[in-house]
Amino acid sequence: MFAKDIMTPNVITVGPDDSLESIANLLIENRISAVPVVNDEEELIGIVSEGDLVHRVRGDFKLPRSWWLSLIGDPGDSPKEYIRSHGLVASDVMIKKVIIVTEFTSIAEIAEILETMRIKRVPVVRAGKLVGIVSRANIIQALVSQENQELLNISTSDQEIRQKLVKECSNHYWSPKSTMNVIVMDGIVQYWGFVESEDAKDALRLAAKNIPGVKAVKENLIISAAYPDYV
Repeated sequence: MFAKDIMTPNVITVGPDDSLESIANLLIENRISAVPVVNDEEELIGIVSEGDLVHRVRGDFKLPRSWWLSLIGDPGDSPKEYIRSHGLVASDVMIKKVIIVTEFTSIAEIAEILETMRIKRVPVVRAGKLVGIVSRANIIQALVSQENQELLNISTSDQEIRQKLVKECSNHYWSPKSTMNVIVMDGIVQYWGFVESEDAKDALRLAAKNIPGVKAVKENLIISAAYPDYV
């Protein structure tokens, strides 16, 4: 099983010139804790997390410096740190050296990356362009979907079902793009995440049943107007 089989494909992104205020509102509105930064060519150039915004809002730069540090030069008082502390747009505060994986990076490799690098999520890229994101939650969902069996490769038919279903869901406003994921194994569709209503759950169930090859639909969806951090 690879990143492409479990990743969240409809990733919310921002541009390098987007204001920090707009990014903060985006995180709040979509109940996510980080957002990738892409350029006009949809290439991944960084990522902004809630931690970066807290650092900016908290105003760490306002803390007084010790007099003796001013004599020898405080390594924390660098141009880069000043920019991050006083930043106004995404490019000022974003992490530029982003750890990434490809669509064909195995789940085992991704799990190791998340654990060793102490991160919650990793962007998935194809030729430098962002195509999805894999979080710890996605990996847990895949493990549960397998019902403790060994993680085998998803069949071609399962991949086709998932692609069609993701495409169909992305066309409708009632299908949450940042708080729901789809995993398909042996023709069985499993939804994971949060939706706004029972009607949305019914619509998602119907969307899956209308796709040829789907044997059953399992819902692991919670109705909630206040989605927790998912990505």
